[in-house]
Amino acid sequence: MITKERWTLFSVAYIFAAATFLVMPLAVAEPLGHNEEVQKFIAEMVERHGFEAGKLQSLFKQAKLRKDIIKAISRPAEGKPWHQYRPIFVTAKRIAGGVEFYEAFSAVLDRAEKTYGVPAEVIAAIIGVETRYGKQTGSYRVLDSLGTLAFAYPKRSKFFRSELEQYLLLTREERVDPLSVKGSYAGAMGKAQFIASSYRHYAVDFDNDGRRDLWNNTVDAIGSVANYLKVHGWQAGQVVTVKAEVAGDGYKKIVAQGIKPTRDLVDLEANGVSWDAALPRDHLAALIELENRSGFEYWLGLNNFYVITRYNHSELYAMAVYQLSRGIREAVNENSHFSTL
Repeated sequence: MITKERWTLFSVAYIFAAATFLVMPLAVAEPLGHNEEVQKFIAEMVERHGFEAGKLQSLFKQAKLRKDIIKAISRPAEGKPWHQYRPIFVTAKRIAGGVEFYEAFSAVLDRAEKTYGVPAEVIAAIIGVETRYGKQTGSYRVLDSLGTLAFAYPKRSKFFRSELEQYLLLTREERVDPLSVKGSYAGAMGKAQFIASSYRHYAVDFDNDGRRDLWNNTVDAIGSVANYLKVHGWQAGQVVTVKAEVAGDGYKKIVAQGIKPTRDLVDLEANGVSWDAALPRDHLAALIELENRSGFEYWLGLNNFYVITRYNHSELYAMAVYQLSRGIREAVNENSHFSTL
């Protein structure tokens, strides 16, 4: 039974909850233009790069500080264990999508492989992991993403403030409206999900039409992914990673040293690490530990594995790209075999 007093309390609570729910969407996004740090940033852009103050003032009055962006960046997929991360990206559906992508752009992928030395399936897999082969390029306005993270995310504000600077330079160079571009919550853009600094430095005009367009042009996206990996040290024809086994405790200190390949193979063997594949003895490797439901699996992370992590600094990401690429290559080869029967 609800007494009069309890009913009054219930009504007040209900009204408060309802009112809170109604204003929640408004609280998700707040104006960014009046932020003191934004005003300092505008002054810097005017002084360093010759932007017009009035235009930047107008631009940032339309930008929004979005709390949902901060929430999203605080719980990235790379924080999951491998047994939860892998099923997101290495699936039969995504492999099938990779085969379709390969068949549709086989000539471009083959040209990129010949030009940069990066296997066609690795290029396809990166675009597959990043945007499902260009189909999901992000729904956040990049100006909102970078503005929010530059001025309301102290943990990485310096990095995102720099990316915001690069973004404004990029949109000026490419003659694009800064308010029109959408991407990821972290400001990555286009079919290849390049951040602004990477776009400016590594994007290529792979179809020679006079413009580097990663937003709409799959040919440019393919060439740009390959160029990015090449510039970051991809070695043509070299192994990416091989499965390993461990014994004793010596391997633990190698795992703790991270994903950069710094240990020679003799050293790895001396610390209880073994593998079946034939590898040149002068190769350097890292030891990658991935968490499964009932334990761990181990892989040697060689140079090209590390290069993939320059795209996304995560061993989970690199392994997903590698395994998806193998799935695509095997399916393409199988389709090719059947087509010749």
